[in-house]
Amino acid sequence: MRLFLCEKPSQAKDIAAVLGASRRGDGCWVGPAVTVTWCIGHLLETAPPDAYDERYKRWVLADLPIIPEKWKMRVKPKTASQFKAVKRLLGEASELVIATDADREGEMIARELVEHCRYRGPIQRLWLSALDDASIRKALAALKPGSETFNLYHSALGRSRADWLIGMNMSRLFTLLGRQSGYQGVLPVGRVQTPTLRLVVDRDRSISDFVPVAYWAIDVQLKHDGQLFTAQWRADPDTCDEQDRCLNQAHAQQAADAINSAGSARVSKLRTERMREVAPLPFDLGTLQEVCSKKLGLGAQETLDIAQALYETYKVVTYPRSDCGYLPQSQHSEAASILAALQQADPSLAPLAGHLDPQRRSRAWNDAKVSAHHGIIPTAAAKNLERLTGKHRAVYTLIRARYLAQFLPNHEYDRTQADFDCAGQALRAVGKQIVEAGWKRALPEALAPARGREAAAPQPLPILREGLDCAIANVHLKDLWTQPPKPFTEGDLIKAMKNVAKLVQDPLLKQKLKDTTGIGTEATRARIIQGLLDRGYLIKNGKALAATAPAFSLIDAVPRAIADPGTTAIWEQALDMVQSGEMTLETFVAKQAAWMSKHISRCSGMTMTISGPASPAGMAPAWKKKRKAAPARAKPKRAVKAKST
Repeated sequence: MRLFLCEKPSQAKDIAAVLGASRRGDGCWVGPAVTVTWCIGHLLETAPPDAYDERYKRWVLADLPIIPEKWKMRVKPKTASQFKAVKRLLGEASELVIATDADREGEMIARELVEHCRYRGPIQRLWLSALDDASIRKALAALKPGSETFNLYHSALGRSRADWLIGMNMSRLFTLLGRQSGYQGVLPVGRVQTPTLRLVVDRDRSISDFVPVAYWAIDVQLKHDGQLFTAQWRADPDTCDEQDRCLNQAHAQQAADAINSAGSARVSKLRTERMREVAPLPFDLGTLQEVCSKKLGLGAQETLDIAQALYETYKVVTYPRSDCGYLPQSQHSEAASILAALQQADPSLAPLAGHLDPQRRSRAWNDAKVSAHHGIIPTAAAKNLERLTGKHRAVYTLIRARYLAQFLPNHEYDRTQADFDCAGQALRAVGKQIVEAGWKRALPEALAPARGREAAAPQPLPILREGLDCAIANVHLKDLWTQPPKPFTEGDLIKAMKNVAKLVQDPLLKQKLKDTTGIGTEATRARIIQGLLDRGYLIKNGKALAATAPAFSLIDAVPRAIADPGTTAIWEQALDMVQSGEMTLETFVAKQAAWMSKHISRCSGMTMTISGPASPAGMAPAWKKKRKAAPARAKPKRAVKAKST
């Protein structure tokens, strides 16, 4: 009997339907010489410390570190009945096809069962990127040998064991140290969650410590041929900071007075340049979470749940847990049929029909940059879109727009920079004239009827020439303050986790992390953030994330290496080496155990103080703390009056 092992019941049902396995059995679907069964996520879990020794039920410093000599797995009680069904079927199978999600976690869900149940028959791998019938049939015709994806399992197993070693030992250590100082809550420490928490703590501290600085700017409204446009004053560099902001109030006031008295400004230099913007890549999960946070106000986990439903339930998008926005060259052959299906399913796309070119190959099609998964794109199964409502429709529309953009021309515009001389003061106006809307036609806001106030259009400039005098219509001296960094949103934090190399100060570590995937994975980052929220280390104020008092105390107490995002990213690179076969699972786990043991030894005798409760209730966000008072400054000598013509 040929057995297909899927990750979820819904996935099994879809594959069974294509295979003709229509008869329902005990925890499976049965067909001619084929059976399709399923897991419910992980049916097994790593055993807790007390499974190795009863004494570990009590948390005692002297027992640390806890390092299993032989790792144990146990059946999850909630899904024990399905485990029993899978175990029976593995015993009856003459051939196994692993059909779990096509990533390292999916590989582990299947392989840990294979090992635990001692299945020894042949194994093949079904590698799916979409769950519509056509995609399933295509993948069934191209099964991979099981050996090709085996290292994914060891990579996932290494990640799981490293998380266990750090989590079980360090959480016990710091919880016990906290109890010595009178804190009775649990202080969980994680290989990925603690460095993620540090990102927020560091940001909140930079906001809290921020001291605003006064600066001044001048907007000058000019007029030519009846058309108004705005130029900005360019201050003397000697009065500016590194961001060209004028810090000298007297200098700004004198400039405003001179400009106001001049009556006109003369064009001293004029330059127009044709600018071309290529289409953005299709979404990877992290970028989708970032955009959905910014555009739709969705949390990272909420975005993942919606994308998973679009893939698994509605079957209108490809596999969402992808870390890659590129597409394989072979996928381009499906473009015409996908575009036709999208247009047929949604009449609102009709205005795009004359601009879409199925033969166009954007930079997205690049085999060299495709990893285990390609970018998230719509499938040809785009019928009955009326089923998609609310947030599901909004997220689908964003994914679809990125795909449509690949078949539209570049966005082109003319950028004109006009420099003016006005009573010895330098002014600059920048204008933008769209020449070809290109891929921006596909953006959701371009397809939907305008609602409310439309976004401000880029400033067009009148026809200018060097030596031309433009009348001054208005002068506005702006009294401004520098602004603190913004608090993280979930989307911002996902981006920071992906691009952690940018936040690392050590130059050698920064170079090593140049091409890293960051901390966490596309599939786990949302869960990590949600875990920090659930444990009371983070709270949300609208979209903004803020660290709580125990978060600050914990980050101050743990060894810097444990909370350092750069260290965690290095371990992620080591997991990639396990996946590629450059490092063995045993070597990776041994290195983690030795590293963790060293820090246990260093920290066991330390004293720590934890402030605040263990839950988020009643905690004020760090970024709402009282800031240092802004320095007092004199009022301008007199207001600059508007001058009109």
